[in-house]
Amino acid sequence: MKLLILNGPNLNLLGQREPDVYGTLTLTALNRQIAEHIEELNVGRPQDQHIEAFFSQSNHEGVLVDTLQSAQRAYEGIVYNPAAHTHYSVALRDAIAGVPTPVVEVHLSDIATREEFRHISLMEDVCIAQFKGEGAASYLKAVDYLVDYLDSTAE
Repeated sequence: MKLLILNGPNLNLLGQREPDVYGTLTLTALNRQIAEHIEELNVGRPQDQHIEAFFSQSNHEGVLVDTLQSAQRAYEGIVYNPAAHTHYSVALRDAIAGVPTPVVEVHLSDIATREEFRHISLMEDVCIAQFKGEGAASYLKAVDYLVDYLDSTAE
């Protein structure tokens, strides 16, 4: 099972950008935590059902659209933090809606408790789930949910 962990704009600045909101964990360290979590999930799974994670980040909306569109041929599922695009990118929403690959939306912070303009997610209704407000744990829960979802649909 191949999963794409996709991160949107400014997440490359994790650890230095607004640490009071996003924490001090860097994107590299976050990716490492996710990879370690997936290694733990693989313990006891048959080899042919092992989970592999692939990581990508872009600050460019078009690159993210292209990545989502091409993901349907390469990955069984996607964990996606659209970052600021969450609140205004119809193009990314349409890219998610346009492919059969299940997507779980994730946010480090709780967008519902932040500035008013952040309360709305254009992605939420085209994703299979949303996890937010728990820092790195949001990603780990999103991975768990996605793996369970994919396992249940494979049966």
